[in-house]
Amino acid sequence: MKPGHELGTSLQATVSALLAPAKGILAADESFSTLGKRFAALGIPSTEDNRRAYRELLFGTPGLEEFISGAILSDETFRQDTASGTPMPEVLTGRSMVPGIKVDAGLAAFPGFEKEMFTQGLDGLRQRLAEYRESGARFTKWRAVTSIGRGRPTRTCIRSNADALALFASLSQEAGLVPIVEPEVLMDGTHTIAVCEEVTRAVLQAVFDALFGHGVRLEALLLKTGMVLSGTDCAEQADDAQVAEATLRCFRRSVPAAVPGIVFLSGGQSDVAATRRLDAICRTGGAPWTLGFSFGRGLQNEALKTWNGSPANVAAAQAALLHRARCDSLALLGKYSAEAERFEPGQKASA
Repeated sequence: MKPGHELGTSLQATVSALLAPAKGILAADESFSTLGKRFAALGIPSTEDNRRAYRELLFGTPGLEEFISGAILSDETFRQDTASGTPMPEVLTGRSMVPGIKVDAGLAAFPGFEKEMFTQGLDGLRQRLAEYRESGARFTKWRAVTSIGRGRPTRTCIRSNADALALFASLSQEAGLVPIVEPEVLMDGTHTIAVCEEVTRAVLQAVFDALFGHGVRLEALLLKTGMVLSGTDCAEQADDAQVAEATLRCFRRSVPAAVPGIVFLSGGQSDVAATRRLDAICRTGGAPWTLGFSFGRGLQNEALKTWNGSPANVAAAQAALLHRARCDSLALLGKYSAEAERFEPGQKASA
């Protein structure tokens, strides 16, 4: 068997595992700054021990593997051990969840373009990817953001971020890692859902043009992106049916059918709103890709508030995470309902 064939088989196996039916990906890759702000809002000191304890709480949730196929870790978490000395990636693999790693180095101001951003982290990426693969990672993630406003986004910023995403994806596949390509169109602004759809389509088309140009194998990557939504400050908010229609129309016009799966980010939506809209999209049906979720706050919000930094609250926080993961799993099946929000831990699932 040729080495290239072996590599392709390995990538396909990871894609299949991540896209397991009715399962999603837990995004637990927040930067020091982002997680620190969320901790600070609850009065939790952002120490290394507290960050470790929180991620251990998430990954150790009993039954989580029923609804979660993998988790995206930050570099710090990837290198940490649990309190009992087990490396975090091994916690996931031991429970049949695939460990992944965020490899970008965060956002920076795009020089010469007001209020636009680019993503850092390409320097030394090939070497870091080899190390992560050797240490147990099976997939990677790189996030780029596009904002909507007066004169934004510019074609220059869209193209620059698309090229970086494509280079990241190419390097990841070279290292035997499945890339999750994440071009996020931010919700902030007064724009309508029609404007969001137009911008999202332009961003996705630029990303796939760049991926083609870099020779990236579309069958061995996942797309992580947002739903098509009205801006958070738009006077007219689209309803769930409109979100589902606009999102699927946008994807059909810009995402090749060769892409095996699209996983949604929650992007600042409330946990319930993200679940409800995911359900509306999946109920609509007809997508040529497997649809999934890769929520951060959309999965963790209630669990973090319940934990509040106290070991005494771990079990309750894990129950909150499991509840939200179960609701999101039902949404992928098009079976989410208000009744699901009243589901009690220990009660048998009807779906």
